[in-house]
Amino acid sequence: MTQPQIPVPEPDEASRPFFDGAAEGRLMLMRCADCGTWRLPSRQHCDACLSDRFSWEAASGRGTVRTFGIMHQRYHPAFQVPYNVTIVELEEGPRLPTNLVDVANEDIRVGMPVEVVFERYDDVTLPRFRPAGRL
Repeated sequence: MTQPQIPVPEPDEASRPFFDGAAEGRLMLMRCADCGTWRLPSRQHCDACLSDRFSWEAASGRGTVRTFGIMHQRYHPAFQVPYNVTIVELEEGPRLPTNLVDVANEDIRVGMPVEVVFERYDDVTLPRFRPAGRL
């Protein structure tokens, strides 16, 4: 019996720089060209100054666990329960929904320093996070 594949996002024109960066091992975010505010999710105007000028830049890939939940219900046949859904607050400020890897669910803590790692799924690479300093 073939194991079902997890659902993954399909990059579109607006998100392509994010996913292309992930495929190259870089966490790319929009940054306002006028005031420097980082944007996530990417959107047309800056929340701070309303400018529509931006560039895509590599973020540090470091952050802290802002909050998390442990899921015990299987919402898709490919998900292995239990799994974590975690919000990481990046050093740059934006918060990114993700999963933590290389750590037991029971060891996850709010405030835990984390760093980005990338996992490839067929045509798309996704950022995940692990406790900082692990090789």
